[in-house]
Amino acid sequence: MLVLAYLLAGAIGGLVPRNGGWRPPDRGVTIWIEDNGIHTGLVLPARAAGIDWHADFPARDLRDPRYAAHRYVAIGWGERGFYLGTPTWWDVRPATVLHAAWGSEDTLLHVEHIARPAAGPQVRAVTLREDEYRRLAAVIRAARRDGAALPGYAAYDAFYPARGRYDALRTCNAWTGDTLAAAGVRIGAWTPFASTVMRWF
Repeated sequence: MLVLAYLLAGAIGGLVPRNGGWRPPDRGVTIWIEDNGIHTGLVLPARAAGIDWHADFPARDLRDPRYAAHRYVAIGWGERGFYLGTPTWWDVRPATVLHAAWGSEDTLLHVEHIARPAAGPQVRAVTLREDEYRRLAAVIRAARRDGAALPGYAAYDAFYPARGRYDALRTCNAWTGDTLAAAGVRIGAWTPFASTVMRWF
């Protein structure tokens, strides 16, 4: 019953809009929201509207610094144990999921340096005004906590200590929704699941 109540509450929360009057501009900064079926993240231009992500996530943090030449960064937020313990979905264990859902103050930003994404069912493009994009960037920067980068899964990504508590209410997808909402984008009031984020785009 508790699980069903959680699923129902998440579904309802994802239908109630924040920033209901927002509409994308005809011109601005294009970003993407990506979804791997469970986890959502933001794909942003490496340089746009006065924001240079290379200053925040430098090439030296990558196993192969040449990947920093890519023009986009994909940024997600999540619980440290889940991120580091599940390089593939085959590595997911019930204990890891339960630990994250119960709650942890130990969180990370996951940053990948990638080529331009191709829009599709799991990658949705959205255009922001420059001031909206700068607000989005400010929220992401505020999520970064001091500390050294950690190696990523491959040569083109890295993890960074982050702020915020992860639990069943504040999931990686809720972070995506809250970050977009802070920029002024129309999004669900509570977006704990990937589907509650992606339905808006």
